[in-house]
Amino acid sequence: MKTVKLVPILSTLLTAALSAGAQPVLFQNLDFESANLSHPSGMYNEVPIAQALPSWHASIGGVPVSEVWTDGESAGDAAINVLGPGWPYIYPGIISGNYTVLLQAGANPQGGDTAVNVSIFQTGTIPADAQSLDFEAWNIEGGGPPSVSFDGNSLSPVALSSGQSLSGQPYTLYGADISAYAGQMGQLRFTDVFGGPVMCGIELDDISFSPNAVPEPSTLALLVTAGLALAARRWRNKGT
Repeated sequence: MKTVKLVPILSTLLTAALSAGAQPVLFQNLDFESANLSHPSGMYNEVPIAQALPSWHASIGGVPVSEVWTDGESAGDAAINVLGPGWPYIYPGIISGNYTVLLQAGANPQGGDTAVNVSIFQTGTIPADAQSLDFEAWNIEGGGPPSVSFDGNSLSPVALSSGQSLSGQPYTLYGADISAYAGQMGQLRFTDVFGGPVMCGIELDDISFSPNAVPEPSTLALLVTAGLALAARRWRNKGT
């Protein structure tokens, strides 16, 4: 008799446990403002990645790293750097808030003649209503955005607008269609792919998921054209 009474209780507990396990894992620290750059050590002011980039993981040449640089810039070696409030420069500079990530593909710091890529990534669930993945970035070489993928699937970011931070650092707002993966769990990865020059790198900041779809190329072109026309009109009016 006692065993029979336990069955509904065990069933309820099991259902609750399964429901708890089904809860989505939210992406965290997408603006990098949870960084803690205190107590750096070593030649490049390294701090543990769990401290500098909470919730994120990183790799250089596919090899996981346990530390990242802080407030610096590599002259050639592949590196992952977090720029903080003490960083006084632009090109690269702080894009938004107090912290910006700088990804620099380059020479393998472990030695060898082969250049390597660098990545940051984390696993989470895309919001169910997400239509686009938005982020701000700036390429040192004047090229495009970082390579972006979700669950191993490459995304195709397009430039939506451009701006300048309070520090004077220019940036571009990019958007990528993420609607096919809404509600799914997977790894979100940003990669700076080595493109040849010794001095290269991409800044990254303010990643977010939006319920708004990325404009179609034709619509985006019209918006850009309208923006240029408005800027030209303001310039003419200023000159008269």
